[in-house]
Amino acid sequence: MSYAVKEIFATLQGEGAQTGRAAVFLRFAGCNLWSGRDEDRARAVCRFCDTDFVDGRQFGDAETLADAVAAAWPGGTRDRLVVATGGEPALQLDAPLVNALHVRGFAVAVETNGTRALPEGLDWICVSPKAGTMLAVDAGDEIKLVYPQAGAPPEAYERLAFRHFFLQPMDGPGLEANRRAAIAYCLAHPRWRLSLQTHKIVGIP
Repeated sequence: MSYAVKEIFATLQGEGAQTGRAAVFLRFAGCNLWSGRDEDRARAVCRFCDTDFVDGRQFGDAETLADAVAAAWPGGTRDRLVVATGGEPALQLDAPLVNALHVRGFAVAVETNGTRALPEGLDWICVSPKAGTMLAVDAGDEIKLVYPQAGAPPEAYERLAFRHFFLQPMDGPGLEANRRAAIAYCLAHPRWRLSLQTHKIVGIP
């Protein structure tokens, strides 16, 4: 299988339970909820995405892509983490790639909208639900709900089998109001924790 990849880069995880941890981000091109093009946003299922995942470099096989991920890792051979994201990584992430990354010493995390089945063998599963979709992935390590979303209240997800429950204020013109709303919700519903996009606050990719 070939893979379309928007970018591969080393950074610190900026969100959720692993905030601050060194990681290589493997950003796949393409998504099943939006084309990524502004002219299609009004027709998209997800209308608030803030990530560029359009187009990408082609990798012909899992070994070549895993080598590129390993080449991006700056920190020696210990504590390696790769975060497969997008777009929607479940459109392309498969068992051969997971295995190839494991061989190179990486724990493999995924950040997904949860609408597509995932390959086995993943070390960390983060689901970010989008209103108007059905979850195919209803268990994992963390659920990270962008808040507020009309049609996606937190109470619709709180009985799912995740270890961590995060509300992340929706970015954009209403960010400050959304932060206040997320803080108030977390205070009133302690199962939920606040997730901030710290990479944007401190200015890292």
